[in-house]
Amino acid sequence: MTGIIDIKTLYESNYLQWLEETIKCLKNRQLADVDYENLIEELEDLAKNEKRRIRSLLEQIIRHLLLYQYWDLEKPRNANHWAAEIISFRNQINEDLSANLRNYLNEENFSRIYSNALDYVKAKTNLTNLPELSPYTLEQILDKNWLS
Repeated sequence: MTGIIDIKTLYESNYLQWLEETIKCLKNRQLADVDYENLIEELEDLAKNEKRRIRSLLEQIIRHLLLYQYWDLEKPRNANHWAAEIISFRNQINEDLSANLRNYLNEENFSRIYSNALDYVKAKTNLTNLPELSPYTLEQILDKNWLS
């Protein structure tokens, strides 16, 4: 144990100190003192949050691509805004996209993300000419020079 501190109790009472003590234990290879149960839970939550962030950014890009390409009525007024949003979300996702997270964006997850974006754009625009399947590849969506 790291001194008198009960690391498991710290998790509930002082999260920041729990993090600091856990890091200290790991750095010093004091593995017997690590609160594995809570550490595993925190790492699982971290992975979920990273996946949620990537899903959200990708969905935002797809929403704006659909608006940009299909909502002709609003395009003269909003095209610059949509293009800027696409750039912003692309920059964010490309900065955070690791190989592991890229693998997470497999065909099944990509299809679900596209479907969610499509639902949003349909509700926002009442457009009926939107493609049910993604007209974009992941590579196109992430390519900062595509559709710029």
